[in-house]
Amino acid sequence: MLLSTSGSLSRCAATVLAVLSLASCNASEDKAMAADTAPTPPVKPQQDGKPVVYQVFTRLFGNTNTTNKPWGTIRDNGVGKFEDFTDTALDEIAQMGVSHIWYTGVPHHALVTDYTAYGISQDDPDVIKGRAGSPYAVKDYYNVNPDLAVDPANRLAEFEALIARTHAHGMKVIIDIVPNHVARHYESLSAPQGVSDFGETDDTSVTYARDNNFYYVVDEPFRVPVDESYSPLGPYSHPLADGEFEEVPAKWTGNGARAAQPAMHDWYETVKVNYGVRPDGSHDFPSLPDGFAQQPAAAHAAFWQGKDLPDSWYKFRDIAHYWLDKGVDGFRFDMAEMVPVEFWSFLNSSIKMKNPDAFLLAEVYQPDKYRAYLHAGKMDYLYDKVGFYDTLKTIMQGTGTVSALLDVHQQVSDIAPSMLHFLENHDEQRIASPAFAGDAMKGKPAMVVSALISASPIMYYFGQEVGEDGSEETGFGDPTRTTIFDYAGVPAHQRWVNEGAFDGGQLSGEERQLRHFYKSLLNIAASSPAVNGAMISLHQENLGASGNYSQQQLAFIRHNGDSRLLVITNFAEDAVAPLTVNIPAQTVSKLGLKQGMPLRAKLTSGQDAELTRGADGGLKVQLDLSVLESRVYAF
Repeated sequence: MLLSTSGSLSRCAATVLAVLSLASCNASEDKAMAADTAPTPPVKPQQDGKPVVYQVFTRLFGNTNTTNKPWGTIRDNGVGKFEDFTDTALDEIAQMGVSHIWYTGVPHHALVTDYTAYGISQDDPDVIKGRAGSPYAVKDYYNVNPDLAVDPANRLAEFEALIARTHAHGMKVIIDIVPNHVARHYESLSAPQGVSDFGETDDTSVTYARDNNFYYVVDEPFRVPVDESYSPLGPYSHPLADGEFEEVPAKWTGNGARAAQPAMHDWYETVKVNYGVRPDGSHDFPSLPDGFAQQPAAAHAAFWQGKDLPDSWYKFRDIAHYWLDKGVDGFRFDMAEMVPVEFWSFLNSSIKMKNPDAFLLAEVYQPDKYRAYLHAGKMDYLYDKVGFYDTLKTIMQGTGTVSALLDVHQQVSDIAPSMLHFLENHDEQRIASPAFAGDAMKGKPAMVVSALISASPIMYYFGQEVGEDGSEETGFGDPTRTTIFDYAGVPAHQRWVNEGAFDGGQLSGEERQLRHFYKSLLNIAASSPAVNGAMISLHQENLGASGNYSQQQLAFIRHNGDSRLLVITNFAEDAVAPLTVNIPAQTVSKLGLKQGMPLRAKLTSGQDAELTRGADGGLKVQLDLSVLESRVYAF
């Protein structure tokens, strides 16, 4: 969520792992039985390359309703369900090269729709963003969003069935965990016996206590923020939308605002979780020993054994383990940088003891914290937003340079395989929106570079592959980003869904071509061993050389043993013909390249080529690149 609107096991650790494996035996058997009853899907592409993550906003994916009434109810605008991820849909996703599906918005969060018939308390629109609610204001961590179920009373079982279907199609499941904050009205109906709600045992007479889950504005009631230009449900009324919400005493707001009445730009729908960080910023928990960051997860898990730690640490550990036991394969951690790194050492090492292959992705936007959260915090991956995405965006908008992109990429060269690349997600503008690039085609060269320049995972957002533009005005928040707050249909994506056929039957010719491009590219990333090897930039050697190469082109080689790729992209909205890409003698010698070596075209456009004699013992390739075209050659 943006501000706006990663030696051998000790005997002890190995014993812990064995015990945890035994404890999960029954759950594993249950999952195996579920998989045995699922249809056998077609074989998906071999995954010898990097992880490919498909982020899907779960409530929007299968919705075929095209009404898109601003602030519309679930009856007006419809909603997608877990069951919409049919075997056909999942097969189509798998054929895109996808290894992991991040099902966004699964945990039960606050929302306006009335589910009191199912024993769920009514949420107050005064502390909800949008009618469908923010997925980052979680109300019950032990169950799932009732909107997503055909039978809300059976919602958890419906999600478990989706986990089994996803696994049957060879893909893994990621869900969100939001450790920094919870919904203003947190109330778990589904917590295991003996698990107390957040704040249930807090001492509310003090601002801070180590084992309080929240911080308090002592002796002051919470007051709903006021903004004359905003009403909770737009033009519509609701019995609880009265400008009041009972909370005594007031709690600190999710982004750390300490006022009893937060401002409208604060995360007023959430409350900040206390991890033993005192109001003055000092810590009420042990520190990791000096030099401990590079120790393996097993050593971190052993370090925290027997320590007396803040209550919130244990609550979130239990939540993560609960979902692992349900078959979830990993987590995307929202605003991880707002939670102390020591907690992540504790949580993530415990996760790795249960599932060493768990996929742990974190949202961290402060580059000076990257290495701490990867090494000490035991994250697998972080967003490469502030450097790579932000710079790539300027190139797509015509103001940035390829040299600047390579500079920021070099700044994280030591951790590059851990820096996940993307061009869209639920926080970012759609490429096709006028505020970003205004044309989905401008994402093509950027996606090639994002997907192939390093060993980092590549992620794409549902609808990106068909050019979704995010132009719908659906209620809370502004267009350019597909809504995460309201009930809506996603038009270009719906044309691919084609009333549940998932065959792209309503796509335009251009949309079909774009999806085919994404499918070809992502399968290269998923299947080529070269993407896990070294990168050799050819950019600097070609700048200023004859052959029309400029700051609007990027050429590089990826190599890993006998697997090699030559990648050449054109960010320009003009054709480059002819284009000469020189490969210096040092690289020719290092890779054992020869004159006349064939270059086999791997992407959707372009023809095979060959290496010809260059200057000073080097080689070259000459080609014509059309507008926004990329070539990927295997050699």
